Parts: sequence; structure tokens; C-alpha cells
Amino acid sequence: MKLPRVSAVVAAAVLTPAVLFPSSALAADAPQPAGVSGPDTASEGNPTQEELDRAEVEKILADPESGISVRERAEEALAGTAADLRQFLETGLQAARVTDDRVRASQILAVGGPAVKKAAEAALRGTYADLVAFLKTGRYEAQAADDRLELTRLLDLPSTGRGVREAGEKALRVNTPAALRHFFEVELPKQRADDDRVEVTRMLGTGGPALQKAASAALDGTYADIVKFLKEGQYAARAEDDRAEISAIVADPQTGRHTREAAQKALEGDAAGLRRFLETELASVRMSDKRVKVSQIAETGGPAVRKAALAALEGTDQAVLAFLDKGWAAARAEDEAAVKPTTPPTGEPTVRPSDRPTGQPSATPAPSSAPATAPVVQAAARTATGTGAAAPAAAGSAARSGQLAATGAEGLGWEAGAAAAAVAAGAGLVVVSRRRRPTEG
Repeated sequence: MKLPRVSAVVAAAVLTPAVLFPSSALAADAPQPAGVSGPDTASEGNPTQEELDRAEVEKILADPESGISVRERAEEALAGTAADLRQFLETGLQAARVTDDRVRASQILAVGGPAVKKAAEAALRGTYADLVAFLKTGRYEAQAADDRLELTRLLDLPSTGRGVREAGEKALRVNTPAALRHFFEVELPKQRADDDRVEVTRMLGTGGPALQKAASAALDGTYADIVKFLKEGQYAARAEDDRAEISAIVADPQTGRHTREAAQKALEGDAAGLRRFLETELASVRMSDKRVKVSQIAETGGPAVRKAALAALEGTDQAVLAFLDKGWAAARAEDEAAVKPTTPPTGEPTVRPSDRPTGQPSATPAPSSAPATAPVVQAAARTATGTGAAAPAAAGSAARSGQLAATGAEGLGWEAGAAAAAVAAGAGLVVVSRRRRPTEG
């Protein structure tokens, strides 16, 4: 009786799992209604792994430092499944970052200075750790070296304005990467704008009419107008002024042959040719014309002029200019002095102008003495009868005396005219006396 009871208990123990487990398995395999998920472990306030991954990917996507490749892979993961999110975070993110970092280093290489280029090339050839180190610190150290070199070059330029120069020197004294970068990013644009405005203002007082007009219009506009004027407008305006100036040189009758020919040739060229003529060629061709002029003076001048002109031609350009300025006139005066009579009068007038009695009329100038003596001579001639040899001789002597007074010889004034008249009158009286003596006897 005991054995059947034990068998019944064992049989019940064996059959119970068979009855219970199939029902639970079927329940698990039964189709679920659409839109119904499995057990939600977040019902108690704990997020699922998928939610955590999604939040992490969204954070990466919102980071402004994320590159193009990272953003593209992140957007693909967010549009996929939980597995896609996990796969992106575990492997895809790192691969995308490597791609973006290499692209970033290549971009820096393309626009960087010598030191930056060298550092970027070394990073791209190295490991990913080298690439990361370059992007975090190496690029800034290399940039500081390039900034220092560029700033030194900028300060060496004669065209650098006062504001840029002072700000640049200050940055070099600080000499830190941040100070150098601040100069190029902040101070340089500001100071350059101020210096450009000062430069345009300066042109208002030194340029020709066209340049002044263009500069005034630029100052009345925006800073972009000023930049355009300094880059393009000033040269067009200068060319207009240069053309007008050269045209005036051609039209000037005092312009020499060499200068006129060179000026006409320049007028046929471009703006650069006009400026080159005025800045370099004009002085040379003008000096050539001056030397030609001195040669002509040497050929036509007197002994002193010829000597001085030849000496100038054998000397420097300054000697030629000095001859034309003062030497020519001095040599000409020397030649003129050489041809004047140097023998002084043999005697002095018996009566000086200061010795005349008060009230006596002043004598007439020498050129007018001849008419005054002529009536005296004629009167003396009429006193004689005209027969005999003495009368013609006396008349001739009186005439010669009148001619002497009429020449205005140096040292003879009205006194010479009076003396001539007295001689003529005396001669006439002598003739008359001699003719009367025979009849009186």
C-alpha cells in the first residue's frame, strides 16, 4: 500500500512543470498588439539606455566644435534605432572626429604662415595624438611665431601709418601669443582705418585738381570708399593730373627739344609711363636741353662767356645750372667792360657846373650843342668877305670845333660848345682885322 502512494506523489511532481511551463511559453510567443512595447523599465523613473544614448548624441550635435562628419553621422544615428545610437557612440563618433580633425588641420595649413604650415604638415604626418596636440596648442604657438614675423615686416614698411606703427610696437613689447593675435584681429583694422583717412586728407593738400576732387569725394563717403580710392581711385586721378602737367610742358615755348620729344612720347603711353616721365625722365632730359643751351652760348659769346661756358660743360650738372643762373651774366658783363674805351680825358673843363654864377641858365646836353654852335660859326663866316685863304681855314676850324661839341665826347659838356663858339668868333675877327689893315695904311 505504501508503494502506490509514493508513485502517485512522484508522478504529480513530474507532471506539474509540464502543465505549467507550456502555458507561459505560449503566452510569451503570442503576437502583441501594434504600438505596444515590452515591459517598460522606465516606469519607475529610470531612463532606458536608448534614451541615454539619444541624449548624448543630441548633445554632440549641438556642440559648435563638432565637425561636418560628426554632425552627419550623429543625424543618421538619431534617425535610426537604439543599436544605431550605440554603434555611433562606440565607434562612429571617433572615426568621424578623426576625419574632421584632419580636415581642420588641412584648412589651417592652407591659410597659415610659414611656422603654422610647418607644424600642420608634421601633425598630419604623425599620429592622431599629434593631430590633437596641434589643434589644441601647437597651432597657437606656431601662429604667434608667424604673427611676430608679420608684425615686424609691417613695421618695416614705409607706408605703415602712425597709428598702426604705435599699436604694433606695443604688441611686440608685450610679446605674448594673445597680445599679437589681438593686434591683428582688433587693433590693426581700427588703426589702419584711421591712418587711411589721414592719408587721404594729406592728398587734399598735395595733389593736383583731379586727385583733390577724388580724395574729397572719398572722405565724404564710407570707409569702403576710402579703401577703393587708395587702391584704385588715386591712381586714375593722378594719371589725369600727370597728363595735364605733361601737356603744359609740351605747350610751353621755353621747353627744349629733348624735353618736348620725351613728353610727347609719354603722352602716348599709359598711366605708369606718365608717372615715370615726371619722376625720373623729366629732370634728365631738361638737363640735356640746358647743356645744349650752354653749348650755343659758348659758340656765340665773347671770350669770357666762352671760357665760362666751356668750363661749365666740362663740369657737373650743378656747374651747368650755376653758369645759367649767375655765371653767364657775370661773364657777359666782363666782355662788355672789355670793349669800352679805357683812356680818360686829357684835361678838365675850365668851368665846372658848380662854379657857374647863380642865375646862369644850365647848359644844354652835349648832343644838342651842335645846333647852338652852328649860328656862331655861320656868323663868323659871313663876317669875312670870302676872298683869301684864311677865311675858309677859319670856317673849317670852327666847323670842326662844332662837330667836336656835337659828338658828346666824354668829359665835355656845355663848356665844349662855348669854347667852340669862342674859337669860331675869334677866327672871324682875325680875318676881318687882317683884311682891313692895307686900306688903313
